[in-house]
Amino acid sequence: MSLRVDLYEGARIAVGSLRSNRMRTVLTTLGIGIGVATLLAIVGIIQGLNASFDEQLKSIGSTYLQVSKYPWGISGNWWEYRNRKKLTLELVDTIQRQSRYATAVAPTVWRMSDIAFLGEQVANVDVMGTTLAYQSIGGIQIARGRFLNEIDDASQKRVVVLGADVTDGLFRGIDPIGKTVLIDKRPYTVIGTLERKGRLLDENLDLTAYIPFKTHRADMGRWRDIQIAVAIADTTRIAAAEDELVGILRRARGTPPDKPDDFAINRTDKLMETYNKLTGALYGVAVGIGFITLLVGGIGIMNIMLVSVRERTREIGIRRALGARKRTIIAQFLMEAAAVSAFGGTLGTLVGLGAAKVVSEITPLAASVQPLTIVFGIGFSSLVGLIFGIWPAARAANLDPVEALRYE
Repeated sequence: MSLRVDLYEGARIAVGSLRSNRMRTVLTTLGIGIGVATLLAIVGIIQGLNASFDEQLKSIGSTYLQVSKYPWGISGNWWEYRNRKKLTLELVDTIQRQSRYATAVAPTVWRMSDIAFLGEQVANVDVMGTTLAYQSIGGIQIARGRFLNEIDDASQKRVVVLGADVTDGLFRGIDPIGKTVLIDKRPYTVIGTLERKGRLLDENLDLTAYIPFKTHRADMGRWRDIQIAVAIADTTRIAAAEDELVGILRRARGTPPDKPDDFAINRTDKLMETYNKLTGALYGVAVGIGFITLLVGGIGIMNIMLVSVRERTREIGIRRALGARKRTIIAQFLMEAAAVSAFGGTLGTLVGLGAAKVVSEITPLAASVQPLTIVFGIGFSSLVGLIFGIWPAARAANLDPVEALRYE
């Protein structure tokens, strides 16, 4: 019961002290507020990017494998990968026949091209040549019309399915189905448009167009490297499917047992691992900056509290002489320090959330702060106040009442 009274009395006096020194209170909170605001703004942007990236990977599919000459995120000698043997169209049929795990296999080939319609033009479009099977492998969602079919590919038709940004850039509200666009000055009939997909890292997934694989090879060159997209039905069998695919490709390409693979099998979960390493480093930087700023803010609180103890020495002496317990004095100063920190943490939280929101509005960067992060920010700032308030509180509680009463 007495502890509850001490806490209540300490809280009442602490609030009164903060109200009587408003300017000091505001200045003391700035260090804590800046630290929390910095931490929440950076973490909010990172969490938003994580959510957006995860959503984009889901749209591609966690059971997507890509066979290519090049691994994603090349870290070695680029010329080594460039000089590998090209993948062939026959490998697509080989994988379809021999794989126990593959549910769909599609060849892909691409190049950057400009697409024009009447007076409008969209530059640097990723034009991919592929087949009907890629619709399920790549998570293609049709907005209007249809996707490529087997007849389009067999007949080498000049038909095209446009990504959302290409559609918006060329047609501006006009129904694009049946219209003729020019890809590298060749006429293609629009048979479909895609739902918006957003971005994946620095790649705009809506600045795309799909044409039949054989048409692409005929119009844009057979010398281009092809990749092979493979869909696996069971997410728990991705590793087994990858091992099986390695065996199929090594046998088909006649790779000797003592030689390394002359191809790469890329997986979306590996891409996520790479991305997590990057954002993990950013998290570390954000936490480091926030911690240093909070440390500086905590030292500021400690100095201000020491000044407060010195200014109120006589008041403390009177209270001690009238029977105030040491723990009441300690509770008062700790609550004062914690209240200043919590106020700074709350203010910093609001500023950090606002900054993250502004960044997401004026840039392509997404921002999303989890509730637990907000609770942690305010709670940790309060803890900083308590820790840095221990010494001033102990110093105040241990003042000799007689000496304190003599203090002028």
